[in-house]
Amino acid sequence: MSLYALVKPAIFKIDPETAHGMTIKALKTGMIKSCKPIESDRLKQRIFNEDFINPVGLSAGFDKNAEVIAPILNLGFGFTEVGTVTPKPQAGNPRPRIFRDPKSESVINRMGFPNGGLRVFKSNITSYLADGNRKGGLVGINIGMNKEQPDPAKDYCHLIKELSEQADYLTVNISSPNTPGLRNLQEKEPLTELIKAMKNALHIASPNFPPALLIKLAPDLSEQQQEEIAQTLMENKVDGVILSNTTLDRPESLPEDFRAQKGGLSGVPVREKSTQIIRNFYKLTDGKLPIIGVGGISNAAHAYEKIKAGASLVQLYTGMIYQGPEIANNINKGLLELLDKDGFNHISEAIGADHK
Repeated sequence: MSLYALVKPAIFKIDPETAHGMTIKALKTGMIKSCKPIESDRLKQRIFNEDFINPVGLSAGFDKNAEVIAPILNLGFGFTEVGTVTPKPQAGNPRPRIFRDPKSESVINRMGFPNGGLRVFKSNITSYLADGNRKGGLVGINIGMNKEQPDPAKDYCHLIKELSEQADYLTVNISSPNTPGLRNLQEKEPLTELIKAMKNALHIASPNFPPALLIKLAPDLSEQQQEEIAQTLMENKVDGVILSNTTLDRPESLPEDFRAQKGGLSGVPVREKSTQIIRNFYKLTDGKLPIIGVGGISNAAHAYEKIKAGASLVQLYTGMIYQGPEIANNINKGLLELLDKDGFNHISEAIGADHK
């Protein structure tokens, strides 16, 4: 039994947000021990003009203020996505705003982008990059708008101008269900205008070597919406897409009091839905748009399922809450075994295998 399995019952007696804060402190102080990452040429890929040492990343939401980049990468993740950061500091929605259901290994959150704002975030990530402690893992930056901003493009473009030099890639979060009106930016016309404004800002900020620009979408899109968005992303030459954010769906199998909580559902119950939208987008884009697959990943089989559906990389967060800090290494070990089983020499051969 792992150390995490022993302490998890005690952790789960603590309020989820308090437990998260304790975890950040434990990572900062070294109480959560690093582990040697799985190293294999079979898992390495070059995507977005960046070299990923393995396909397993930590998704945005865990390290909102870019406080623990090095400790996270030292847990075996190939990359971490920090944020969501907004230009101004933001308290988010009232607490309590995170709810667990251990039986289904799921979480509902209605955080509302709480973070220390651009100044704190930029200071933290600049310090990390200046320390020279990078060990091969990449860092994506997830950007969002402040709740009261009437012109979303203004916030996104400001963050691009301020943070593009620090990012290995940038993720535009227009799919959180916890900021009023945010998901409306997924509609064709607003999305087109936003992408054009952001690409212009990116060209000004990083004219020579701009980081990749990715869009993070909701899993609650109709087939027509998916078709329109896929076409829009391709026409406007976005570099990639993250599928998907949390869902507003509430499966009947979830406990009634948990199901009644407002916010986005993550974890095992969203797995099939997120995999299906990955499968759809892979088809809609003819496999030409790199996909980062997120949603319900707890083990190597779940990650491999998303890769075969069309994801080049995968991310998780809720899975780490239930499986512990060794999850990245465990998944990478398992992926090597699954590649062997299917007769693949390299992870790239498995991408979109379901469609071939």
